[in-house]
Amino acid sequence: MIRLFLAEDQALVLGALAALLSLEDDFEVVGTASDGETALAKVLELKPDVLVTDIEMPRLTGLDLAARVRERMPQTRVIIVTTFARAGYLRRALDVGARGYLLKDAPSDELAAAIRRVRAGGRAIDPGLAEEVWDAENPLTDREVQVLRESERGKTTAAIATELGISVGTVRNYLSEAIGKLGADNRTEAARKARDKGWL
Repeated sequence: MIRLFLAEDQALVLGALAALLSLEDDFEVVGTASDGETALAKVLELKPDVLVTDIEMPRLTGLDLAARVRERMPQTRVIIVTTFARAGYLRRALDVGARGYLLKDAPSDELAAAIRRVRAGGRAIDPGLAEEVWDAENPLTDREVQVLRESERGKTTAAIATELGISVGTVRNYLSEAIGKLGADNRTEAARKARDKGWL
C-alpha cells in the first residue's frame, strides 16, 4: 500500500481528492490537513510515503511545507497539485525538493499514476510546464526578491532596510535593479510581474 497524506485548504477539494484517491486499491489516505503547519506536524507523526499538497495554504505554503518535509522527513516524497500553471512556481517547487507538479484540472487517473511514479523514485511533472520551465529563468537575485516581497507587503524603504539590516540606499538600489530587469514602471508593478511569474 502507498500511504498518502493530503494538504489542501479548500474543504470541498480536499474531500473530493481524498474520496477519489481512496478508490485506488493500492492507496491509503492516512491523514489530511487544511493548513501547512498542521500538515507538517501530522506528516512528521504519520510518516506517509507521499505528501500531496497545494501551494497556497494558510500558516505555511505548500512550497515551504515541501522544503521542511525534505529536511526532516526525506523519505516522504512530495507532489504539488495546484492551479498555478506557471513555470516560476514549478522551478521553485523543484528547488525545494518536490518530485511531482500537476495541475488541478488534470484527470484523477493522471494523479494516481503520478503518485505511483513518484513513490517508485521517479518524477511526475505537467508536460506543458516541463518544457516551459527551462525558458523561464528568474532574472532577480535572492536579495531583489526579498526586497520586492517586503515592498509588496506595503513596507516603506526605511522599514525594509531595518528588516534586512541594510541601508536605505541599498534597498533603493535593489528595487531599481528589480524594476529595470522586469521592465516595470514602479515597485508595485515589478512585484506584480514577479508574482505573476511565480518568482515571489
